[in-house]
Amino acid sequence: MRPDTHTLRKIYILLQQLGVTSSYTGFFHTAYAILLTIGEPRRLLLVTKWLYPDVAAYYRTSWYAVERNIRTVVNLVWKTHPELLSQLAGYPLDKRPSSSQFIFILAEHLASELSDG
Repeated sequence: MRPDTHTLRKIYILLQQLGVTSSYTGFFHTAYAILLTIGEPRRLLLVTKWLYPDVAAYYRTSWYAVERNIRTVVNLVWKTHPELLSQLAGYPLDKRPSSSQFIFILAEHLASELSDG
């Protein structure tokens, strides 16, 4: 899949607002996973078979490296900006979301933002 640069830029900005910088490998893995999920939300049904392998192929790494790097991003965001993440989710988060929940929250937020204009 050729990344949509406009959508990818919005994803990068959102990740930066959540405290994630491009110095984390997971920044790019997470951004691409969100982009793929916006295009096909059902990918979240089988993240280790349908989402992570596609991200891994794009970045020429393993799916478990992708999973670990995205988990690192989720942990960072949960530690530094849990209130903003809850706001993006639209409901209070009592505990750290899983990687797939995190991707879902950001993908849904961005999809609604993109559809609004």
